[in-house]
Amino acid sequence: MAQRVPPPAVVITGVAGSGKSTVGARLASRLDWDWADGDAFHSAANLAKMAAHKPLDDADRLPWLTEIGRWIDKQGADGRPAVLACSALKRRYRDLLRAGRPQVRMVYLVVDLKTLHQRMTDRRGHMFHADMLGSQLAVLEPPTPQEGVLMIRSAGTPDQTVDQIIRWERLDAYVPVGGDLPVGRDHRSE
Repeated sequence: MAQRVPPPAVVITGVAGSGKSTVGARLASRLDWDWADGDAFHSAANLAKMAAHKPLDDADRLPWLTEIGRWIDKQGADGRPAVLACSALKRRYRDLLRAGRPQVRMVYLVVDLKTLHQRMTDRRGHMFHADMLGSQLAVLEPPTPQEGVLMIRSAGTPDQTVDQIIRWERLDAYVPVGGDLPVGRDHRSE
C-alpha cells in the first residue's frame, strides 16, 4: 500500500523585507489554510540577539529550523495544509525543511535591493532592523533551478503575487481527503 503524502505545506522564503509574511498570510487566508510566521519559532536567545542588532549564525538557526520542521510535520500528521514564512537563506536550510517532507513546496520572493532597503527603513517595531539586511544578503544562497523552488519577482501587489503562487503551484486544486475544506488557524493563537 502506498504511503499517503500529507497535504501541501508552502514555505515562502526570501530575505528580510521581501514580503514573506505579507504574502504568506494572504496566501493562507485566500486558501483558508493554517498560517505560521517563522519568526514565532525563534528562541528567546535568538530574539535577544537580533534585538541587539547581531546577526544569527548557523548554530542559532539550526534549532529554529528544527522547530519549524516539527510544525510542518504536525500539520501533515493532522492532515492540515499550511503556509509558512521562513527566510531559508541557504540551500542546506531549505534542504533541511524538505528532508522527508514531499508535501513541502518552496517559493522564493525576489526583490531588488533598492526596494528591500526602502521596506526595511519604512517598517517600525519589527525585531529585524534595517541595518542587519547586509548580513542576510552576505549569507544568501539564492535557489538554483535544480532545487525546484518557484522564484517569483516581487512586482505589483501582494495579492498579485498570491495569484501567481496559486496559479503556478496549482494550490487551488488541492482538496483534502474526505472532501472537507480545512479551517484556517493562526499558529500564534495556539
